[in-house]
Amino acid sequence: MKRRSFLDRSTLGVTSLLIAPSILSSKDQEHNTVSNLNSTPYVLSTWNVIKANEIAGKALDRGSSALDAAVQGVAYEEANIQNTTVGRGGSPDRDGTVTLDACVMNHKGNCGAVLAVENITHVAALAKEVMEKTPHVILAGAGARQFAIEQGYQLENLLTEESKKAWEKWLEKGNYKPEINVENHDTIGMLCSDAEGNLSGVCTTSGLAYKMKGRVGDSPIIGSGLYIDNEIGGAVATGLGEEVIKTVGSFLIVELMRQGLTPQQACEEAISRIVEKQNGKPDFQVAYVATNKKGEIGAYSIHSGFSYTLYKNKLNKNINSNSVY
Repeated sequence: MKRRSFLDRSTLGVTSLLIAPSILSSKDQEHNTVSNLNSTPYVLSTWNVIKANEIAGKALDRGSSALDAAVQGVAYEEANIQNTTVGRGGSPDRDGTVTLDACVMNHKGNCGAVLAVENITHVAALAKEVMEKTPHVILAGAGARQFAIEQGYQLENLLTEESKKAWEKWLEKGNYKPEINVENHDTIGMLCSDAEGNLSGVCTTSGLAYKMKGRVGDSPIIGSGLYIDNEIGGAVATGLGEEVIKTVGSFLIVELMRQGLTPQQACEEAISRIVEKQNGKPDFQVAYVATNKKGEIGAYSIHSGFSYTLYKNKLNKNINSNSVY
């Protein structure tokens, strides 16, 4: 009920008209306090991405919005040819073609994604453009590539000599089996909280190495690889995307936090939902990181070897997650 309607319909007379605004102001003040509990900007990313985290963190320190900072941060790794799981230099599919996926989500609940994009390095920025410049949420394949060209993106050969040699070596094996992702992970997920206490996030990836042509994992799927609710918190996933999709993992974590679980408890429950469907501990990796509006952080994975990177108060460090199923 609107405040004006409530006051007009009150039967408590002039006294309640005088008291009610102070009561409502108290509630408004409480809401604002919750919204601004985390006034110190910070960046939380999957894996050891120190430089990307630092770039995003310094952007926040300069007053950047959470989403702009996250896109700037992951752009470093998208251009880093030493990283074989994101952007240029990413591992190709089994036919030798590098295709990239990404999504973004801001504090207003707006989102954008691109899937199976060829020849475009900075797909996180492209996903943001889909959100801001089109009436759609997702563009895929050739359509996403054409949109990128129209926005001025330059076409590039994403397959480096190193990635090509690794692919050719894989072809010699003559079989296909996903491996547990430890350092050879397949996603960078980044969550940012800006000076206003607003949360936004980004996921960017080249996907599972030597995947079938056309395969898309969880990373560009809102609710699976990434989910933000600015009143509650945010979560990102990494690992075998097929298993994350089946449980809509990041959305699940945020909803569990809405119900009162801490980020750590929520991450643990989300991993449990995956493992419970397996016959014993599976031979694939999935990991989550999450944060709530208080700035609390949770991280959990099926197997050891997962780490996350945190930038806060101008300190930037990679943290080994000892929380394992």
